[in-house]
Amino acid sequence: MAAAAAGPRRLGREARASLAAFLLGASVAALPLALGSPAALLAAPGLRGRLALAVHVAAVNAALLLLYPRPLYKIAVRACFLGFAFGCGLLLSAGRSAWRHFGWYMCSLSLFHYSEYLVTAINNPRSLSLDSFLLNHSFEYNLAALSSWVEFTLEKLLFPELKQITWLSTVGLLMVIFGDCLRKAAMLTAGSNFNHIVQNEKSDTHTLVTTGVYGWFRHPSYVGWFYWSIGTQVLLCNPICVVGYALASWRFFRERIEEEEITLIHFFGEEYLEYKRKVPSGLPFIRGVKVEL
Repeated sequence: MAAAAAGPRRLGREARASLAAFLLGASVAALPLALGSPAALLAAPGLRGRLALAVHVAAVNAALLLLYPRPLYKIAVRACFLGFAFGCGLLLSAGRSAWRHFGWYMCSLSLFHYSEYLVTAINNPRSLSLDSFLLNHSFEYNLAALSSWVEFTLEKLLFPELKQITWLSTVGLLMVIFGDCLRKAAMLTAGSNFNHIVQNEKSDTHTLVTTGVYGWFRHPSYVGWFYWSIGTQVLLCNPICVVGYALASWRFFRERIEEEEITLIHFFGEEYLEYKRKVPSGLPFIRGVKVEL
């Protein structure tokens, strides 16, 4: 939603709990120092590293149960899971195995989902919920993620050299960083009126934002997510999923933008139509809803 309202931004107790839990989960990356083991703990042979990971998970979960009442625990355990995935991604990234680039992917994926919650907690705490992590975004989203993991694993076994194209994975990582930064910039610019769900009713605080990243694209959060999603598959060197993600994401955002622009025209009328004429959607071959004159 290209609207924002000014207001103070501070960390509430949900945001503080989630941040502490994320960092606690990510502390798994420090295990090699504690054990005197190689940095690539997950890729190393033997049971010592795996046992250390299991003990870490159990200890962290016990700490969360002791620290937080059940409502905050539900938040903390999800944030901790994402932090743990991020830390494991760092461990994989430290190695030279074929899983190194998958470690980059794990860091990118976990940080994306956690930052969705944290930025929502800062911008619009009234709309904050467990769904703000976007972990249960949709069946199709989860299926797409699973498909990318399966493709990476199969191609790693059949064509291991395909997963060692570092320059291509680096391009994918840059796409991921650009896309996520653009999306979070859009969320912060939109402020308290950014919502993961298209709003059908206009509140008194809704104002049309045309500055910042909204001066570049009408839908910068969708542009960021679009290139982030494709970038994850370039990073993994997944040729099938690169094509599949590009087509599926393009179709999803075309429909989402048309739905949202109908609402925005209803909210802002000629003001939004003028903005629409001047600023592109930002996504290739997507012009938004057609307006009959």
